[in-house]
Amino acid sequence: MPTREKLRKLLQDGKLDDRELEVDSSDKTMPVFENFSNQGMEEMVINISDMFGNAFPKRTRKRKVKVPEALELLEEEEAAKLIDADKVIREAIHRVENSGIVFIDEIDKVSSREGGHGGPDVSREGVQRDLLPVIEGSTVTTKHGPVHTDHILFIAAGAFHVTKPSDLIPALQGRFPSRVELSGLTTEDFVRILTEPENALCKQYHALMQTEEIEIEFSDDAVEEVARIAAEVNDRMENIGARRLHTVMEKLVEELSFEAPDIGPQTIKMTDNYVTERLQDILDHEDLSRYIL
Repeated sequence: MPTREKLRKLLQDGKLDDRELEVDSSDKTMPVFENFSNQGMEEMVINISDMFGNAFPKRTRKRKVKVPEALELLEEEEAAKLIDADKVIREAIHRVENSGIVFIDEIDKVSSREGGHGGPDVSREGVQRDLLPVIEGSTVTTKHGPVHTDHILFIAAGAFHVTKPSDLIPALQGRFPSRVELSGLTTEDFVRILTEPENALCKQYHALMQTEEIEIEFSDDAVEEVARIAAEVNDRMENIGARRLHTVMEKLVEELSFEAPDIGPQTIKMTDNYVTERLQDILDHEDLSRYIL
C-alpha cells in the first residue's frame, strides 16, 4: 500500500488525532478603520479592508495544532474559496429589501411625555425624526451597498407605562397603523413559563442543585404557588412580567444554595407549604419586598 494511502487510512481511523502539526492559517485579526460622518441616520461606516478588497496581501501565521483542528482550519479556508462574496451580498440585499423585518423594541423610551418642554423630550423627538425617513422608505447606506427600505416591514413595541402611543410624533404614528395591545401575564402563564420551555427555571434550578448532589423536586402545587406569588408581586409593585419569576425563584432557593455544600447528597421536595414559608414573610412586609422581590 502506498504511503499516502496508509496515512489516509490512519487519519480516517483517528489514529493521528494526538499528533501536532504546524499549519499556515489566515490571520483574521485585520485592523478596521472607521470613518464616521455627521449625517444622522445616513451615518456611514467604511471598512477600509473591505473597500480595497484584495489590494492588501493576506496575512498568515503559523500555528501548532492537533490534527482534528488542523483539518477544521483547512476545510474552512477551502470552503471560503468556493463562496462568491459578491453574489452573497447581492442576494442578501435583495432578501432584505423584499422580505426584511425590522423590530424596534422599547420605542416608548423615545416618546415625548405629554406637556414636556425642552431637555430630554427634545432629544427623544430628535430620535423619532431620525427614524422617520427610514421607516417611511429611503435608501440607507451600508458597507455592503445601498439598501432601500420601502418594502421592509417595521414592527415597534413598547411598554408605555409612563407614556402612550399618541405621544409619538404624528408622522411616526401614521407609519404604524396596526396596533395590538397585549394583556399582562396571569398565574396560569407563569406556571407554563416555569415548566414548559426546554430551559424552564424549575429545570435550571434542578440541574444547578445536582452539581451539589442534591435532588430538588417541584410539586405541581409548589409551582402554582410560585406563580401566584410572582403574579401578586407584579400587581402590588411594578409589573416587570416574567422577569419576576427569576427573583422569586432565587429567593426561594437562596438558603438552600448557600447550605448545599454542607448538606450532602439528599432529595428535597418543594411543596406549596415550603414555598409559602420561604416567601410569605417578605410578601407581608411591602417595604422589604420592594428591595428583595
